[in-house]
Amino acid sequence: MNKKRFGSSARGTRASGKAEPTSASRPDFSDIPESTEEEFRRARQVGRPSGKMAQQLIALRLSPWLISQLRKMAARQRKPYQTLIHEILERAVSRVS
Repeated sequence: MNKKRFGSSARGTRASGKAEPTSASRPDFSDIPESTEEEFRRARQVGRPSGKMAQQLIALRLSPWLISQLRKMAARQRKPYQTLIHEILERAVSRVS
């Protein structure tokens, strides 16, 4: 029996060994204007925080209804829902301690 090929996907291209290197090994950035001082002032760092205060990734099983409610609350407060969950848990733990 023949092995199924995934010719239209990246997986299939890798599997078939016919992948070609991209032609633009050195992209041309000359048409992109320089950033202004205002843009640098408004810029913010993205990605994971560095240092000792980095948060640990965990998995929780929550009901779809609860997640929906948390997302709605977060949207009303204009913040990411995971940040809201973190704040709620932090407040709850500080009350108990």
